[in-house]
Amino acid sequence: MSDSLLPVLLAVPVVVLACQVGGRAVRLLGQPPVIGEVLAGILLGPSLLGWLAPSVQHHLLPPSVLPITSALGNLGLLAFLFLIGLELDLRTLGTSRGAVAAVSLSGVLLPMALGAGLAAALYPHFAPDGVGRLPFTLFVAVAVSVTAFPVLARILADRGMETTPLGAFALACAATDDALAWCLLTAVVALSTSGTALSALTTLALTAAFAAGLTALRPALRALLERAGRTSDDLVLVLLFAGLCLSAYTTDQIGVHPAFGAFLFGACAPRGLRAVERSAARIRAVVLPLLLPLFFVDTGLHTDLSTLPAGQWGWGAAILGVAVIGKWGGAAGAARLTGFDWRWSAAVGTLMNCRGLTELVVLGIGIQIGVISEPLFTLLVVMTVITTAATAPILRRVAGDDPRMTPPAPHAESERDPAREATG
Repeated sequence: MSDSLLPVLLAVPVVVLACQVGGRAVRLLGQPPVIGEVLAGILLGPSLLGWLAPSVQHHLLPPSVLPITSALGNLGLLAFLFLIGLELDLRTLGTSRGAVAAVSLSGVLLPMALGAGLAAALYPHFAPDGVGRLPFTLFVAVAVSVTAFPVLARILADRGMETTPLGAFALACAATDDALAWCLLTAVVALSTSGTALSALTTLALTAAFAAGLTALRPALRALLERAGRTSDDLVLVLLFAGLCLSAYTTDQIGVHPAFGAFLFGACAPRGLRAVERSAARIRAVVLPLLLPLFFVDTGLHTDLSTLPAGQWGWGAAILGVAVIGKWGGAAGAARLTGFDWRWSAAVGTLMNCRGLTELVVLGIGIQIGVISEPLFTLLVVMTVITTAATAPILRRVAGDDPRMTPPAPHAESERDPAREATG
């Protein structure tokens, strides 16, 4: 057997099992599994295992295996982003489009403005050599304005709130935020990887043209997948996987991250086809437990808490404060101004502060293109973990027993509830 394969046969099960254990452990504490999976990835890196037992860490994750696990993790990331694009349907905003737009825009613009101001102070201390002030500032601004649609959906589902008025409203806002975040991040990556402003505009134009082309081909893709679905679900799965890979390759050749191509292909894939839904479920069943943990450990290897000087934790507190105040203030303030009461508005702001996996994807792109340094990456990961972990317990306290924010009782339809009728 090839010597290059043996380390992979050890590293992959270690990472996958550690993330499973971490995810199940935090579920007992009422947290989404992604928190435990991220923490497992961090603990396998230099922050703990590499600090306590460097020889063990080197044996489990030797340098020779890292390019392979990183490639597998990034493949899992592309498949995951395809699934996010497939589930992101902005047509479900209902009659509250105005309020959703106001909360989403305020929840992005205010943290971006505060993040840009913070980035000006961070730049002399954390910008990598050769990185311009503008791309650094824009990336930090985008990074503190992200909301994690998939993790938010999981938190609401765990509480049975996804169908409540608050849950539906928050998911619509998060979906809009995700779409805005990817558009902004595309612009930042184009600016960071292009030599001139003209090159950046060319990259953005090509990306927009590619997205328009995918949208125009959607009827043909639907017809192709419908025909393939009558033959075999396996063929549908192969076509979807090939499409997301080729789309990722195309956006990489254009000059933006492959993640954008996978996301765009998912967003443009036809919905409502049973064969597509079954194939997406099969992709999810493999990607989430087996491949995505390899992305977490790749994140963990770039997150080294042990080497951060004590003085830099002050910057970490500043990043956390700006991220929380900007996101909560923008979303909750806009909700209040559009006519909602303070409890509802505070709950919306709390939910929009959930960053989770989407933020880690954004940060991973930032470290890959070299626009942020590893110390800043570490501080932003810490901010991500804290804001995501705080979402569920704060939401429980804010929501209380408000009927708009609690799942209906199983017998709610058979018994009249005077309190609920009084609140409308």
